[in-house]
Amino acid sequence: MNILHFHAKKSKHIKALIISVMISLLMPQIYITSAFADETKDTEEGEDTSDKPETDEKDEDNADVEETDEDDTGEETSVSESAAMYIPATTLGDITAPLITAEGAILMDADNGVILYQKNMDEPYFPASITKIMTCLLAVENCSLSETVTMSNEAVFGIDRTSSNVGLDVGQSLPMEEAILCVMLASANEAASAIAEHVSGSIDEFVKLMNQRAEELGCTHTHFANANGLPNDNHYISPHDMALIARAFNDNDTCRRLASMRTYDVAVTATQPDEIHLLNHHKMYPGLSYAYDPVVWGKTGYTIAAGATLVTIAESDGLSLICVVMKDESEKNYTDTRTLFDFGFGNYTRLNVAENDDTYNMTEAPFFQTDDTTFGSTRSFITLDTKGYVVVPEGTPFSKLDSEIVYKEKPEDGVLAEIIYTLGGSYAGECDMLLIDTGDADIHFGSVLTGTSADRKVTFINVKEIIPYIALAIAVIAFIVFMVFVIRAYNFGNAVTRRMDIKKRRKRYHSDFDDIDF
Repeated sequence: MNILHFHAKKSKHIKALIISVMISLLMPQIYITSAFADETKDTEEGEDTSDKPETDEKDEDNADVEETDEDDTGEETSVSESAAMYIPATTLGDITAPLITAEGAILMDADNGVILYQKNMDEPYFPASITKIMTCLLAVENCSLSETVTMSNEAVFGIDRTSSNVGLDVGQSLPMEEAILCVMLASANEAASAIAEHVSGSIDEFVKLMNQRAEELGCTHTHFANANGLPNDNHYISPHDMALIARAFNDNDTCRRLASMRTYDVAVTATQPDEIHLLNHHKMYPGLSYAYDPVVWGKTGYTIAAGATLVTIAESDGLSLICVVMKDESEKNYTDTRTLFDFGFGNYTRLNVAENDDTYNMTEAPFFQTDDTTFGSTRSFITLDTKGYVVVPEGTPFSKLDSEIVYKEKPEDGVLAEIIYTLGGSYAGECDMLLIDTGDADIHFGSVLTGTSADRKVTFINVKEIIPYIALAIAVIAFIVFMVFVIRAYNFGNAVTRRMDIKKRRKRYHSDFDDIDF
């Protein structure tokens, strides 16, 4: 609540008090602090910062230390809670949104991208070390895990040596797999730079690749300037874009396996003589201070400029969710993440489209799909992908969803069209409409074939299901023929009778003079 200090004797302050009280009553969720006003002063004076997060210049050379909650002065770094908690958030299905302290956040389904919760999801923020998710994704996509990564002078000394590192020295080398583990588990900045140089030849070229890949993934509020996330005016990303990158990372089995490791001991070799024990910095694994059982993997980040950032993937009750929090307070990034996961797992569920949508599902029609019988069964030539699903609030009937079908100009891999589902105007999921390939199929009358391989396409014609329709058609035709015969026979009999009557009348009036010509 706004607090006004005024002198009772100065009547001119009474008007100000009344106006301020009225504003506070009308807009109770606006919290203004002198610190927040100072932070926005430059913007108010005309500086365009619409596509960049605000930078505190004193943070530029600070270390990316994720283990500490304090800055160099020993004071805890924090985001203004009053400013952050009341930034409007939206949810799928208009469920009441939970309160969190992070300025930006998103909770997204990891498989189809449905957004369950968002708060400033398209605002750009400094990412800190969650940048390294992109770095390691590109390493896996472009290199073999057995390739050798060698530490250059630039990789080792191009970073602040007080920032996160594992002590690798110039000339030392290790396999790409271990370099990735150094980055994902221990957030090693020198290893991230070395990976960048190995993949693209230089950090600058790797940054170009990072931005190119971000664009391919659909990122629209992102620009990378380095491979490790140390503060830079031109290095920023939005929560939504970060979730898209995390989703691609999660879809890669190798990335997922490496990121989910809790600990790892780097092998001592002739080219890497040091014993290095890696411990995952993420604190939500079982047994740690913010343990959350569904967690699969995650990546931490922290700088004074970025605040605390965190990307986490968790799976429970058939849902796989990505949570991203940015510009948060130290340690509260974990509690905020748990709050959002509890919200998602507690309020949403998956519905299989093929099992619930009768509008497009031809296989549910009796003529196209029946149980196996002595006469066989029928398989439709068009079906819905059984992997398609939607995410909706618990208890929401499928009929509440709206859908739009988008046909493919050139069907590929048997996909004829894509059905997009929305709930209240928000994307809720999708499903492919598939054409079953019957070009090399066998057609059989009779019982179901046995002993066929699972991948062999067999089309069954259900004669039993068709017979009633054929019998009905024959009965109708027979009835029509019979009626035509009856009508024609009736009309023929009447015509004969009329002709006989005419002949009789003619004989009755016959005269002897009829045969004489005058």
